[in-house]
Amino acid sequence: MAKPFEIPLADVQKRLAFDNPWWMAGGGIDTERRDWPRRAYFAPFIQLVEAVEVPRAVVLIGPRRVGKTVMLAHAVQALLDKGTTGSTILYVSLDTPLYSGRSLESLVRTFMELHRHGDGQRLWVFFDEIQYLKDWEVHLKSLVDTFRAVRFVASGSAAAALRMKSRESGAGRFTDFVLPPLTFSEYLAFAGREAALIAEEPVAAGRAPAYRAPSIEALNAEFVNYLNYGGFPEAVMNPAVRENPTRFLRQDIVDKVLLKDLPSLYGIGDTQELNRFFNVLAYNTGDELSPEKLSKDTGIAKQKLLDYLEYLEAAYLIKRVHRVDDTARRMQRARTFKVYLTNPSIRAALFGYAAASDPAMGALAETAVWSQWLHDTSTIQSLHYARWKQGRSDLEVDLVSIDNRTLKPRFAVEIKWSDAAYTDWGELRGLREFAAKHELARRPLVTTLSVSGMGNDGTTELEFMPTSLHCYTISRNLLRATA
Repeated sequence: MAKPFEIPLADVQKRLAFDNPWWMAGGGIDTERRDWPRRAYFAPFIQLVEAVEVPRAVVLIGPRRVGKTVMLAHAVQALLDKGTTGSTILYVSLDTPLYSGRSLESLVRTFMELHRHGDGQRLWVFFDEIQYLKDWEVHLKSLVDTFRAVRFVASGSAAAALRMKSRESGAGRFTDFVLPPLTFSEYLAFAGREAALIAEEPVAAGRAPAYRAPSIEALNAEFVNYLNYGGFPEAVMNPAVRENPTRFLRQDIVDKVLLKDLPSLYGIGDTQELNRFFNVLAYNTGDELSPEKLSKDTGIAKQKLLDYLEYLEAAYLIKRVHRVDDTARRMQRARTFKVYLTNPSIRAALFGYAAASDPAMGALAETAVWSQWLHDTSTIQSLHYARWKQGRSDLEVDLVSIDNRTLKPRFAVEIKWSDAAYTDWGELRGLREFAAKHELARRPLVTTLSVSGMGNDGTTELEFMPTSLHCYTISRNLLRATA
């Protein structure tokens, strides 16, 4: 008999059966999700799901609306296609009201009792939106320790908040898998434009694949679309979302995170203040910020402001990037840092469509370059920007990679959304002087609007590549490395 105010077990069982249609002979995931293109990161993800010999839970983390739920569904279907019995797979979305108040263990045991599974039977359990369960990480760790034959997979939208907690409470029990917004190469594949716009160049053995654009104008047109809505699979696949990204993306991605996820996770009282603060950051993506000046300009106390930055980064809405100087050393007492949106499409969702000639395009292009690295967590931590004083001049390099082992710079990139720097190297003084001081593993790169080629001023050789093609190259080669 159900306790007062408790949802009867029979109703819970009925809902579980509804959410798991593969329990019935011939059942599988719904047609819409089955027909949805798989993310390029699916192959390494399903490898983790199937690695049952390792008693660890897989925690799928990433921002809202990047396809985590669909990826879980695709994982279920992949297991079914390989012959896994449907009754050995459980999917639970923890934002379902009928599951409210029930522990993870009670749901697992209900599933096992329904199908008369023994304790040692190989099972797969998928928990979606796990952040809605208080102290989820403690409960999940306990399940991993208790049910050794069960492969647990969890996902949540407050991504890095999950990650942070998993490291604190689930050490040795969780494996994190980052699912970023669509990369530019994925966007082209989802839009069905990759084959028409990209050609692979022949390269020497052992070198990373290189690419060219038969029509850089056509590639740039798609790149502008990508900057405005292309980070989210639903916007690419659904014309209604694509035609009005401000309406759909803001409500689904920004508002839910700022007004629901973060306040519930961190006890934020003034959600409107957090919202206003995020708007400032989003509008100025890629800018160098000083907490002291930002506090003065916004009227938000410095410590609270720093907390907000932590929360927004935890939700994968922003990425803070730290500064190095011309020696490639990180500033120990740096008072400034840069803040990038993790997805340039968020800016369009807030402030409207940005055309190719929009003044914001330079910052959005720079944001896009950074966002291509998000899945590669080891590399993204090694990326910085460089800025230093030389005489009365402030010199800067947009992106510098520092080898974590040697602490020496590996490559440097200056990001432009114009072709002016190809002929006027005055804009590249920071990059040229940084390159002259260091023996880089790769030739310094300058991204442009449309120009490709090489340049040499007698001391420094620079490579020039359109920003759109550079973004494609990063993302495509990273995906190849994970395949």
